[in-house]
Amino acid sequence: MDRLNRRDALKAGGVLGAFGALAIATPARAQPWTWSPQGSVAGTGAGVDPLTVWDPEADELVASLLDRGAVPAVNDLLRTWTRNGQPLPGGLPPDLRDFMEYARQLPQWTDPGKLATAVDFNKKRGLYLGVLYGLASGMMSTVIPKEARAVYYSKGGHDLKDRISKTAKLGYDIGSGNAYGPDGQMVVTCVKTRLVHAAVRHLLPRSPHWVHSADEDIPISQNDIMVTWHSLPTTVMRHLTAWKVPIPVHESDAFLHSWQVAAHLLGVRDEYIPNSWDQANSQAAQVLDPILAPTPEGVKLADRLLRLGTNLDLAILSKGVLGSFTRFLLGDKIADELAIAREPVWDPLLRFSWGPFIAVREGILTVAPPTQEAYWLFDEFLRQFALWYLAELRMPISIELPMMNRDMSQPPR
Repeated sequence: MDRLNRRDALKAGGVLGAFGALAIATPARAQPWTWSPQGSVAGTGAGVDPLTVWDPEADELVASLLDRGAVPAVNDLLRTWTRNGQPLPGGLPPDLRDFMEYARQLPQWTDPGKLATAVDFNKKRGLYLGVLYGLASGMMSTVIPKEARAVYYSKGGHDLKDRISKTAKLGYDIGSGNAYGPDGQMVVTCVKTRLVHAAVRHLLPRSPHWVHSADEDIPISQNDIMVTWHSLPTTVMRHLTAWKVPIPVHESDAFLHSWQVAAHLLGVRDEYIPNSWDQANSQAAQVLDPILAPTPEGVKLADRLLRLGTNLDLAILSKGVLGSFTRFLLGDKIADELAIAREPVWDPLLRFSWGPFIAVREGILTVAPPTQEAYWLFDEFLRQFALWYLAELRMPISIELPMMNRDMSQPPR
């Protein structure tokens, strides 16, 4: 039975998991893939549409681990692998060990000087980055249809707080002073995430709920990874630029480089990784901007995300305030599609006072925003959000391979 027939069988209620490996189908793109690999860090490439490319090395390996019941033991072993320079744990299956030794290597084009400069950038802009990663990027994920569905129906959709903590770890690790150094954790985080993506690609097509809602046959293509990638560094830099935060070119380039290395370690082919901000914005205009749209799954995820702050003893992070910042960062259209209520105080306050607040904070203006209280509220929000962001990292976080999809009969946590 080919892939399309198997998909039809699932939609008709056919038996799950009975037909082994799946053939590759080609999903449709609204517009032809036109971004040139000449604009990539590789400078060349075949120009194949990334919607039709996944991660065959990792996919075949992880499918084998799942099918032969090796994942529980692998997860136990990988909990002890936490630092980039640390040897891989003894006892790993030889095929997994060989893959991970290869996958953990930094690309040849890595520039240590730029990575060091990126550390300085992250230190200076840490408060902004926390809010932008959490609200601009995090909430944007709920209007990336394929990502929203993949999260909602995979194991991560059951315990969203746990899933967010693992996403926060990615942003925290890349911003740490030793991100890619031997005692850092970014390489470990990326390699483990690459393996998780492969597991999800193997498991989700067995979920009748995902099959009924998805418009592709295999989730998390190279295109999908780059869409998520653009929701992070590209979106962050767009906002910092719009806010007129003064960023020296060498720091901006270094921040981009740290994320270029991350994309490579996540298994993205070098021919799809933009080599400059101009190229990043050009690619994002094709793969990210046109596809943002609500889904029933995304609306539910957004509501749960906005409620997470109320579980902490940080009064300023109420659902209303988080929703207002989401509206400010992503615009009225997306906020309305996510059923985010308008806030009579915070909405206009952000619209008229955020720009002057940033200007004062950055030393561009010497006078406070229209009201001193607005200045205090914004500054306090940045600090409280940073506390919330870091609160997710207080306990050891273990990124582990899932062995099942979300059980839709159980209420989410």
